[in-house]
Amino acid sequence: MKIFTTQATKLLDQLTMEYEPIASIDLMERAANAITEEICQAISPSRTIYIFAGPGNNGGDALATARLLLKRKYNPIVYLFNTMAGHRLSPDCEQNRKRLKETGHANFFEINNQFSPPSIQPDDVIIDGLFGAGLREPLSGGFASLVRYINESGAFVISIDIPSGLFGEWNPDVSSDRTVKASLTLTLQTPKLSFFFAENNQFVGKVKVLDIGIHSRAIAQTETPYYLTILPDVARNIVPRAKFSDKRDYGHLLLAAGQYTMIGAAVLSAKAALHSGAGLVTVHSPRCANLILQTAVPEALFSPDKGEEHIEQIPLHPRYSAIAIGPGMGCNDTSLSAIMHLIKEAKQPLVLDADALNCIAREQSLLRYLPSRTILTPHIHELERMFGPMTDDASRLKCITHVASKYDIVVVLKGAHTAVALPDGSIHFNSTGNPGMATAGSGDVLTGIIGALLAQGYPPEDAAIIGVFLHGTAGDIAARESSEEFITAGDIITHLGQAFKQIKAHRM
Repeated sequence: MKIFTTQATKLLDQLTMEYEPIASIDLMERAANAITEEICQAISPSRTIYIFAGPGNNGGDALATARLLLKRKYNPIVYLFNTMAGHRLSPDCEQNRKRLKETGHANFFEINNQFSPPSIQPDDVIIDGLFGAGLREPLSGGFASLVRYINESGAFVISIDIPSGLFGEWNPDVSSDRTVKASLTLTLQTPKLSFFFAENNQFVGKVKVLDIGIHSRAIAQTETPYYLTILPDVARNIVPRAKFSDKRDYGHLLLAAGQYTMIGAAVLSAKAALHSGAGLVTVHSPRCANLILQTAVPEALFSPDKGEEHIEQIPLHPRYSAIAIGPGMGCNDTSLSAIMHLIKEAKQPLVLDADALNCIAREQSLLRYLPSRTILTPHIHELERMFGPMTDDASRLKCITHVASKYDIVVVLKGAHTAVALPDGSIHFNSTGNPGMATAGSGDVLTGIIGALLAQGYPPEDAAIIGVFLHGTAGDIAARESSEEFITAGDIITHLGQAFKQIKAHRM
């Protein structure tokens, strides 16, 4: 699914009006119908609903929604704020103002000067239609005061398209005093880029994307670097297994992982790789790992390092289809030396995680030697160790976009909406996963999954995107069967089979 910038969204509206054709006011009516339907499903007519509409098209959506709610036997109290000096209502907002007035609705108030706030109770509902994603400056004056009033009311707040005060993309000066804190955001056609940043979660609340019938040809031809990975995207890229095949057809992954006291990371990665379709998995680990690995993962081959407690040298052999490095490996001098040698000499696709990334943080010159389309899988702390402190998710997204393009690599930034940055400058956000996956070993499992897909011959871009989606899907199944609190990394592995079945069922 494409994620469009605010500017691109305007183009989509224009193209839809041209291709259907449809008038702007009728497209707004279509959006209002979708919003009204969702509100009616979530809110009882017995509750008191306040609608705050601004002077632009977001306000027009709100006024049209108010009129449609009246037809559904709701009785919203509507305030249209037409107070901006030197500005008129947008044409569609003005048209919906006239339509609402023609209903004779007694609880419609147009605010031109002073506003006497109603006494809103915690059980009431506020529909925020003040400003949309096209806002160019932070709210100030009376509108900032209105936002504070909304936020302090304790009511259930529904924002139309985007919480008022929040920009569609970058929000360097976002303030809780000038941005509506929505309980539910009913966004139109596609989510906004700013919804994927942790710093904006306090404003966005739960998000529901409403299909308002933007023309499919407009969506197809409008370019964007941002995408949300959803089930159909992954299902069509899963390669079916052939009836007449053997283990060698599904690749041989070399996993370099573990050190004394951290062999569990190697066990988790190896199990995940085997349960993600790799034909063969060889685990290269210190000699002290022999008994643990042979017992815990009997399906894997064991390659003992010459070091007793730490990996000192990683073997390079053409029999390996792909190499995954880092889980639990440590970042001492011997490990760093082994990783430096491998990065400079390896010909196979690579995925680097955990301590392999910490070694790069120690020796940044290694970035120049990374083979093209190598996959890095940092969490935010590993990213900042490599590239310096960053203040928010927006800064981190810009960082991985730059790094992926500069070094011709794939960067998987793990988080609530794991972002996969590709060398072509595109970003693919993940739509699966849950907070229960924030648990020790979860990243080791992801490394095994991605490594297995690389070994099977998936292009690095697909291996990263599919691997992240598959990892999140398994975590979601585990959470549904038990709870987010109960999940361990091992539970994610246990549910990989069901995750594959769920994805492949979508192709049938």
